[in-house]
Parts: sequence; C-alpha cells; structure tokens
Amino acid sequence: MMNAAPEKKLSLFDSTCIIVGIIIGAGIYETGPLVAASMGSGSGVIGIWLAGGLLALTGALCYAELATAYPREGGDYVYLSRTYGSASGYIFGWSQLAIIRPGDIALMAFVFGRYAETLYAPSENVRVMYAVSVVVLLTVINMLGVRGGKWTQNILTVIKTLGLLAIVTAGMLAPGASKAAGPASLSMGGLELALILVLFTYGGWNEMAYVAAEIKRPERNIVRALVTGTVAVAALYVLVNIAFLHALGYEKTAASQAVAVDTVSAIFPYIAGKAISVLICVSALGAVNGLIFTGARISYALGTEHASFRGLGKWSNRFGTPVWALIAQGCLSAAIILFAGSFIDTILYTAPVVWLFFLATGLSVFLLRKKEPGTERPYKITGYPVVPIIFCACCVFMLYSSVSYALRNKPAGLLVMTVALLAGALVFRFTEVKKKKESK
Repeated sequence: MMNAAPEKKLSLFDSTCIIVGIIIGAGIYETGPLVAASMGSGSGVIGIWLAGGLLALTGALCYAELATAYPREGGDYVYLSRTYGSASGYIFGWSQLAIIRPGDIALMAFVFGRYAETLYAPSENVRVMYAVSVVVLLTVINMLGVRGGKWTQNILTVIKTLGLLAIVTAGMLAPGASKAAGPASLSMGGLELALILVLFTYGGWNEMAYVAAEIKRPERNIVRALVTGTVAVAALYVLVNIAFLHALGYEKTAASQAVAVDTVSAIFPYIAGKAISVLICVSALGAVNGLIFTGARISYALGTEHASFRGLGKWSNRFGTPVWALIAQGCLSAAIILFAGSFIDTILYTAPVVWLFFLATGLSVFLLRKKEPGTERPYKITGYPVVPIIFCACCVFMLYSSVSYALRNKPAGLLVMTVALLAGALVFRFTEVKKKKESK
C-alpha cells in the first residue's frame, strides 16, 4: 500500500550530514586547479572560496526562513508554487525530475566509477558498470527505509570529512613551495568561470529543504543544520585550498591534474594515489546517496499535486519512503550515465537553469512575506532585507555569467536546457490546464 505520509525521522545530526555529504562530492578535487588558474593568484584563490562560502550562507539563511515557514517535502517546488502559481512549481519539478537531478546523480556516479576503476580493473566498460551499480545499490537502500538511507549518509559524510582534514594536515606538513613566480592577471571571464565552479562546488546547502517534512523539531533544527553545514564546509574548503597552495605553490596548483594526490604525495608519495582515489570514491558515494535521498522528495511533491505524475506521489506504507519516485529517478540516472560528458561541461550545461530557480526562490522570500503575512515564520532571516538582496544579486550575476559563458563556449548545452524547460511548459499546458478546463 502507498497512502502513507512522511514521518519526522531526521535528527539535527542527520540533517547536517545530508547537507555536508551532498556539498562535499568530487567537486573540490576536480574544480580546485581550474579555479586557481582562473583567479591568477593564491590570494585570489582563497578570496573566491571565502566569497563563495559567504554567498552560500546568504542562500542558506533564505532557505531557512522558507523551510521553517513551509516544512513540507519538495523545497523550492513548494515555495515557487505558493509564490508564482502551480505552473512555476511544475516546471521546477519537471526540470529536476527529467534532467537536473538525474544528471547530478549520474555525474557523481560517473566520478565514482572513474576513480574506482583506478583501484581495480581499469576499463571503460568497468567504469560504466561501477557507476550504474552504485546508483542501483543506493536507490535500493533508500527505497527500503529512511533509516538505511540516513545512516549510509551519516557514515559516508564522517569518512569524507576526516579525509579532507587528513589532506589539510598533509598539505600543511609538507615543505613550503617556492613563491618566486609572480601572479597572473585576472580577467572578467576568469572570475565568471571561477564563481560558477566555486558555487557549484558549494552546491547542496539548500538540499535539506526538500526533506523538511521529515526533520524533527523543524522550527529549530532546519536553521541549525543549514547554517552549521554550510559554515563547516566553507571552513573545510578554505583550509583545503590553503593546504594545496602551501604544498604546491600557486603555479603547480593551477596546473595540477590531480591536485589532492600531488599535495599528499609531498608527505606520503607511495600511498597518495590510492588513498585519494578511495577518498574521492567515498565522497562521490556520499553525494550520490544524498542526491538520491533528497531528489526523490521533489518528484514525490510533484506527484502529490499533479495528476500527470500521480504515480510518483505515493508514500509506501511498508517502507516509509517514496518508492516510485526513487525508482523513476534511479532509472533516469542510470540511463544518463551511458551518455555522460565531461565533468565541467555538465556543470556549465545546467548552471543557467539552476541559478534561474535560485533567483526565483530568493525573490519568493520577499513576495511570500507580503502574500501570506499570517503564516508563522519560526525563523526570520538575520540581516533582512540585506541578506536576501545579496543572495538575489548573486543569483542575477551568476545567471548572467552562466548564460553568457554558455553562449560563448557551450551553446548546445544551453539549447538543450531551454528545450527541456519548454517541453515541461507544453506538458503542463496540455495536461494540467486542460484538466482544469474540463472540470469546470
């Protein structure tokens, strides 16, 4: 039977692990050198990671107000629907279901497969098999119950956090690199790319909003988890980049093909490669599990309100999870793995749509305060209205930057995402609107 509803089973620790576990994927290992090369100097590198952390925190505070006021499954889907109407929530849910969420899961699974094959049986076919297998395995774990999904997340998050701290320790114990070379120049294009990559690497601070209905004492724990998780990851990222620069210097950091391996090799040259491969595998697994856990809740919320996706909006009495939403998400993710492109290309393809929805959600903080003034808000944004204005301004800049960068370098990806959004609008037009007219 599938007529149950979400239960409050997530503690503050569980919720924080979801945020930290999703944010710390493989991004910090992949984007670090590219960010360094884009910024032109070591001080610029540390500055952009600090700025990214502060911007992520402004967004986390916005989501904290929304999630405590509307503690339901679906996050942005709920806020956008209440602010702009059901069509906007539908398009968000559609884009997450059809492209963005399965794409993110497939991306992290592919990273897992790429590093897993370096440990055992290097082969293109084995890499794909590893990636598909991990999506299937973690989807099944999350289908069988919230307990299994959350403890998998907690364990993986603790391991990957300790691993990053080990990299920081190794980097700081390494002999300091030469600082003879002068810094390169910083261009506007370099800053734009660096911000896109940095904020992608911080991505995930908003994920807990999707599971708000399952959090114990949401009026307190949502804010605590969002702030604690975001600040903790920002501190880790800054420390890791300081360690990279200390061990390798700016030029070697920017040119490195495996920056974490090169950093640890300064102290442990014989085990660095395998140790970092294991750590990246664990990091990718934690991100995949968290994305599976939260992503299915978006599809579930979509299915509860829109008849065309009714099958996804069922909560299993037996397992206490959105089983059909998890199955659909897993199948789409496994299919996308077969067509995955490069890590950076995938980020650039999805960035414009991601920032468009972030902007719409940021504006909903202001609009919902006016539209629904009677709604209880256990938490109101600290520093309102400055903090949400900063977040919205960041979204505008990132939307402009990601679109302009895509037009110059990856126009095909921008076209694909535009077509996907238009397809969602057409499906809404010919199903939901038509049914409303027929019911009158």
